[in-house]
Amino acid sequence: MIDEILRLKGERNAVILAHNYQLPEVQDIADFVGDSLGLSQQAAKTKADVIVFCGVHFMAETAKIICPEKTVLIPDMKAGCSLADEINATQLRAWKEEHPGAVVVSYVNTTAEVKAESDYCCTSSNAVKIVQSIPKGKEILFLPDMFLGAYVKEQTQRDIHIWPGECHVHAKFSPKDITDSMAKYPRAELLVHPECGCTTNCMYLSKTFPVKMHILSTEGMIRRAKESQTKEFVIATENGIMHRMKKENSEKKFYPVSEDAVCRYMKMITLGKVLNSLKNMEHEVVVPEETAAKAKKSIQRMLEIV
Repeated sequence: MIDEILRLKGERNAVILAHNYQLPEVQDIADFVGDSLGLSQQAAKTKADVIVFCGVHFMAETAKIICPEKTVLIPDMKAGCSLADEINATQLRAWKEEHPGAVVVSYVNTTAEVKAESDYCCTSSNAVKIVQSIPKGKEILFLPDMFLGAYVKEQTQRDIHIWPGECHVHAKFSPKDITDSMAKYPRAELLVHPECGCTTNCMYLSKTFPVKMHILSTEGMIRRAKESQTKEFVIATENGIMHRMKKENSEKKFYPVSEDAVCRYMKMITLGKVLNSLKNMEHEVVVPEETAAKAKKSIQRMLEIV
């Protein structure tokens, strides 16, 4: 199956992009594995005619918006996102009417229609930088993740209104999960994704509890695991990331805060579906031209600030 995927990839002049949460075997056949920002950057740079996006639907949409001339395939159209489903364009327009003149910052985990109604797009790795780039005194609407929004508000001390959305995986992490894990692995560094329900508590915990903690995007976690002299890490994000961590740091140990931290949507992509998508050129992602043109402005602003 892998040989056939590689053969078809060459035949189609395709590139395979995979998110850090994908199944191990899918990560292993990808040309690039990374977080939402990295995947967006790779989509913008690729010279391939076809992008096979092993991630969730909003990510494939983003690639299509950045590269309208390319064919973007997603191996399973049902690979959605619980966080992206938390707000739609109609709801955002109504929220904007309540706050005329506010700057809208949308997390990349949103639909193309929501991005089209936004001023800036952001990822967990650059959300703080995006908000800091907005002139002081400006009212900001941040959506849809309330935990990432709270983290950004704390870091920037800006006037931010936060949409009450959450990721079905990250919302489950609790402060008790963290303290229990750190008690079990006292020598470990704690790496926490800012979407986690425990993020705010972790920021306060780090000031009162002797723990080496870093709140990072998935790519930030990957870098930290490589650069740190520490040999053990406790990971608070979707567990798919640990495949790459272990692969790139064979001498180090990684422990999940929760064995249940699994995104059912990310895990819908399989090698069989990648093969089928390439073989039959199936599940093409299409974004209406007018929506794409509007959404591209917010994405482009994000890529310029990185």
